[in-house]
Amino acid sequence: MKKSHRPRTRVKNPEPPSNSPEWVIWAAWADRITFEEIEQKTGKSESEVIKIMRRSLKPSSFRLWRKRVNSQSIKHRKKFEYSRKLIKAKINKNDFML
Repeated sequence: MKKSHRPRTRVKNPEPPSNSPEWVIWAAWADRITFEEIEQKTGKSESEVIKIMRRSLKPSSFRLWRKRVNSQSIKHRKKFEYSRKLIKAKINKNDFML
């Protein structure tokens, strides 16, 4: 079989089926999926998601995830909407400066 020179595009972490427990872990790592969306889709609250992550991840990976969620991540709808407003305001301000 001849090898092609075209690179294959692969998704690093493809989305698992939404009815599987792996989906909660995948969604918790995803930056653009909020805890509210996870609760809406699966019925699991933020504290339940944290417990699932604590059980299924290594301790160092769990600490890394918690640090990421608490510091820069926008896992809550209010933080997400607020950050979008800041970005839009910054873009609009730069448009007038040109």
